[in-house]
Amino acid sequence: MQDADPMSRRDISPTTPAKDYWAMHFDRGGQGPARFVFLLLDNFSHLSLTTALEALRQANKVLKFQQFSWALCGEGGLSKQSSLGFSAALDMGLEDLRPGDTLVVVGGVEVDAGSTDAVLAYLRRMARRGLPVGGLCTAAHTLAKAGLMDDRRATIHWENSESFAEIFDTVPLCDEFYVLEDGYFTTAGGTTAIDLMLALFTRALGGEVATGVAANMNYTNIHAIQRETRMTAAERESVRHPVVVKALNVMEREIEMPPTPSEIAEEVGISTRQLERLFKHHLGRSPKRYYNEFRVQKAYRLILQTDLTVIEIAMACGFSSASHFSKVFRQIHNCSPLSLRRERGAEGHLMAQMTGYRV
Repeated sequence: MQDADPMSRRDISPTTPAKDYWAMHFDRGGQGPARFVFLLLDNFSHLSLTTALEALRQANKVLKFQQFSWALCGEGGLSKQSSLGFSAALDMGLEDLRPGDTLVVVGGVEVDAGSTDAVLAYLRRMARRGLPVGGLCTAAHTLAKAGLMDDRRATIHWENSESFAEIFDTVPLCDEFYVLEDGYFTTAGGTTAIDLMLALFTRALGGEVATGVAANMNYTNIHAIQRETRMTAAERESVRHPVVVKALNVMEREIEMPPTPSEIAEEVGISTRQLERLFKHHLGRSPKRYYNEFRVQKAYRLILQTDLTVIEIAMACGFSSASHFSKVFRQIHNCSPLSLRRERGAEGHLMAQMTGYRV
């Protein structure tokens, strides 16, 4: 996987190589440090912000001069609460930035609610002025909602990827730790902000700077252990039996048009009875029961993370009618999809932290 100065698995620029763009952008020509302005959304990811800031601080330390500075901004201009409940004092509101600044949106839980009209208008205005705009954690949602990501590759935390794909079908979504291209970037949450910063340093300042920052942060890159940012169903269930893994992959791939147990068995090359036995042994339930739970869990996340209608969510999860969807949903969660949707306020925030998002 990635080394100490990690590079994204694929970085595409149709004209100028990304290294040239970022090297030129951070070349201040004696005009002072290059400034990162972090736009904090409500309930922003504390981890994403602090790891990005620490990487900038360590870059200055490695270089032995202040190459970078930073500021915090947000709607209202006073303070924002993080996903951990801490309050961050803001340096400014949604004010016009200076030429040469880099604007970074920091998302978190309930990102759609934090993507207000004022925030979206601000992002569009700064993008029209030619400033590079990026997003950490779930902020790809905000950038896409602002219309800044059409036909641009993006990544987002894997637990938000399903809702993102349903809402923003013009944005190519990938499973990478980060996407870094000319003038924009996104990350997949957690510690991937460090990977992004190391890639920026590599392209703008050279691999030695990125290696020095990684060493100072004792960052050996846990992603070398992880094969994918978004776990497959087999990985989440810790299943290794090759036939069960194939069956789970079929279920995950065909979720909008779910095959029957006999069709799944035929595709993986065994009988339906053998498939039933394998699922009971490795997963503790029948293929039909497992598939219903899998589809309902996706629906649960879509209810919490999107404003899609119940019928739209039902169709996205392979249910032919809203009534059938509601019946199966109630059997598993002891509540209806509509009642869960109504509880998305304060209680919904807690459930999103517990089941629909990880910092």
